[in-house]
Amino acid sequence: MHTTATTTPATPPTPQTPRKQRKSAARLPAVDTQLLERAATALPESALGLVDAHRNGLTATEAQARLEQWGPNLVRHQRPPRPIVQYLRTLRNPFILILIGLVAVMFVTDVLLAGPEEGADWFGVLTISAMVLVSSVMRFWQEFRSSRAAERLAALVRTTSAVTRQIDGVPVTGERPNEEIVPGDIVELAAGDMLPADVRLLRSTDLQVHQAMPTGEAMPVEKRVTPLEATKDPLEAENLGFMGTSVVSGSGTALVLQTGDRTAFGNLAASIQGARPLTAFDTGIQKVTWTLIRFMAVVVPAVFIINGITKDWGSAFLFAVVTAVGLTPEMLPLVVTANLAKGAQMMSRSRVIVKRLAAIQDLGGMEVLATDKTGTLTEDRIVLERHLDTAGHSSDRTLGWATVNSHFQTGLRNLLDEAVLSAAGDDLDRSVSRFELIDEMPFDFARRRMSVVVAEDEQLHVIVTKGAAEEILRISEWEMVGTEQRRLTADRRAEIEAIVAEHNALGVRALGLAIRDIPVAGPRSRDIEYAVDDEVQMTMVGILTFFDPPKASAKPALRSLASHGIDVKVITGDNPLVPATVCREVGIDATNIVLGEETEALSLAELAELAERTHVFAKTNPSQKARIIEAMREGGRTVGYLGDGINDAPALRTADVGISVDTAVDIAKESADIILLDKDLTVLENGVMEGRRTFVNTMKYIKMTASSNFGNVFSVLVASALLPFLPMIPIVVLIQNLAYDLSMLTLPWDKVDKEQIREPRKWESKTLAQFMLRIGPLSSIFDITTFALMWFVFSANSVDQAALFQSGWFIESIISQTLIVHLLRTRKLPFLQSRASAPLLIATGIVCVFGLILPFTGFGAAVGLVPLPWSYFPWLIGTLATYCVVVQLAKRSYVRRVGSWI
Repeated sequence: MHTTATTTPATPPTPQTPRKQRKSAARLPAVDTQLLERAATALPESALGLVDAHRNGLTATEAQARLEQWGPNLVRHQRPPRPIVQYLRTLRNPFILILIGLVAVMFVTDVLLAGPEEGADWFGVLTISAMVLVSSVMRFWQEFRSSRAAERLAALVRTTSAVTRQIDGVPVTGERPNEEIVPGDIVELAAGDMLPADVRLLRSTDLQVHQAMPTGEAMPVEKRVTPLEATKDPLEAENLGFMGTSVVSGSGTALVLQTGDRTAFGNLAASIQGARPLTAFDTGIQKVTWTLIRFMAVVVPAVFIINGITKDWGSAFLFAVVTAVGLTPEMLPLVVTANLAKGAQMMSRSRVIVKRLAAIQDLGGMEVLATDKTGTLTEDRIVLERHLDTAGHSSDRTLGWATVNSHFQTGLRNLLDEAVLSAAGDDLDRSVSRFELIDEMPFDFARRRMSVVVAEDEQLHVIVTKGAAEEILRISEWEMVGTEQRRLTADRRAEIEAIVAEHNALGVRALGLAIRDIPVAGPRSRDIEYAVDDEVQMTMVGILTFFDPPKASAKPALRSLASHGIDVKVITGDNPLVPATVCREVGIDATNIVLGEETEALSLAELAELAERTHVFAKTNPSQKARIIEAMREGGRTVGYLGDGINDAPALRTADVGISVDTAVDIAKESADIILLDKDLTVLENGVMEGRRTFVNTMKYIKMTASSNFGNVFSVLVASALLPFLPMIPIVVLIQNLAYDLSMLTLPWDKVDKEQIREPRKWESKTLAQFMLRIGPLSSIFDITTFALMWFVFSANSVDQAALFQSGWFIESIISQTLIVHLLRTRKLPFLQSRASAPLLIATGIVCVFGLILPFTGFGAAVGLVPLPWSYFPWLIGTLATYCVVVQLAKRSYVRRVGSWI
């Protein structure tokens, strides 16, 4: 028995960096990999010395001191910011910042500097401020609500572990909260337990651990106590266990090495903290913003200078500000937010939670979907794939004896036993009803097999053994061929080994099955005890193969994603044989599988080139996964990543759009932008199409509004140079923009042509500039014809007749700008080949009617408009009809030249 005094170990205890040193060591890896490597290669007693621990556990004083030194055993998660911070972040949108700048300028010019005669004009200030407020509040509320919904997905359960501590020198094992566990603690592990920290095994009794979360391995991993000679990757060490993994079967005793943020789990959690890289949506919106700013930087000063020279500088400055407003698609933040919110609502009906609204558009632009195979392409469960005789043919006899073995064992059934019993189905009772359990020899790692002994009657006992194929072959001297026993020759052993190797090469797990008949007699035959020494002279019955099968929906979903221009790549931590088989079955090219270690020496450019021609990456660790994603993004691809494990968190953070599931670990859900309530690629495909519809309808607004605004401003430049008065009253410009923009709020509900969402869509500014320059000036041509009409036909050619001129241009401008929406929203013939949705039809119709009647109302008179003579309207109809024909012809020419429309 150890005393409570602390002894000084031969090796200084450096399990982790103390809290007092954290600030200076912030740049060092949180996890001490050297400690893990030394523990893996040390004998159990030597491992205790590495963390100054005792076999009987720490004393209460020692545990408290270490808790104060290292802190609680908790992994810090990145929580959503406070509501006020989250709201202020919505104001960082470039367009919103432009609008805030315009509000500030208009407040100075229209309110602070307003003369006593006209008084302060709050209309423009309040209108644009309302747009900013509504857009930012909508965006904030959607993201705030989604983040809270995502938080609620994580069950807040207080977990405990069995910890051995010394009380008065006596080791006492009891349940303690995981957050109180410290380095040096001794923990007891049993089936169903979650490992509370990074540990070194001191005792292992048939211990199997499921560690797919950190490594991606689908099958449970056998854990041993034996020291290793060396280890390249501590995660693969058989005598180490890691926080977040779970015990499948067996039991063990473990020494806690590292806790909290210094575990492998904590290291991954720390790697995803802080600002994430800009996504394709972020960079795209920035490009569009700067394109519009460049136009403003040229046009607004030109308007100011021309009007200042030909008129007065005060009104010239005011009109230049209004021109800046006219050139800015001020409703863009609101239209984008409405589009995204509508998309999020539609996706929620498909059981998808959108945490970051902009991720919907990134989903629509996704060109590459990288995913782990487990649970996405596969069922995430082990099934008995085949039950074969020794010749490799399907055999019900093999299934029957395997069912007896799995049914009668009294220990905790593992995943393989559950798979056997599930495969037996309705035949389970028939297979086991005639037998009675006599004894069993449990599984252990030395034998790598387990046996049950059953009685078929009072004269016969049968040993039924299942285990590693090579072990079953070693203890078998016979094989079952039909109903006949034949001796196993060397040639037959080689043939059976070849069958097993063939299945192993396909990534499936192969077990052997053997039986031995033992004649018994007498009434006390049921009291006979058996031992492992009785597992001899066995008769091999057959082979069992186990596999995590592909989902039935995976292949058609992948085919559909490919038809929509999405390339699916598998990035897994599993060994290459398993994903190769799965990928072949679901239609993914697995001829060239690249291992994670092969990517280490490559530059990002080289890795991006390799990723273009590779569809499967295997044996990848978390940093390698993230680097593959980063390389594809650097190569110009928009990348989505679907994962649910601890090892997926960095890749989820690096991708343009991170996708996880509600059953994922917390840090995976925190890193994700989108959470699927059903882990199914079909659901994801629906989200992709919704993202593309959202993108198209947003681009409709940007291109239509930016081009029409540019055309209007171009017309203003011409009018400013030629007219002795302002071509349009500043307040009327704002009214026209507001009426048009309000009608555009119905765009999220507009229909989208199928060809517009067939391929991934990206934000880019090049076609926007071409669109503005080619389509925008067309409206200017008809604006100028309207100028000529008002000047020469209706004699509105003096300052006294300015109101008539301005009214005539207002009607033509607002109706043409609104009517043209139906021509620009589709590359097809409007109304006949492609009709807008009812909300958009109604909204644009209302705006046209509003523009027609405003000059005839009191409100119109109040803002400076006057009624027009009825002879004006035939000219208006002719102008609009000609404009529609010209735009339709220009649209065809543009599509032929550029190859796309919206």
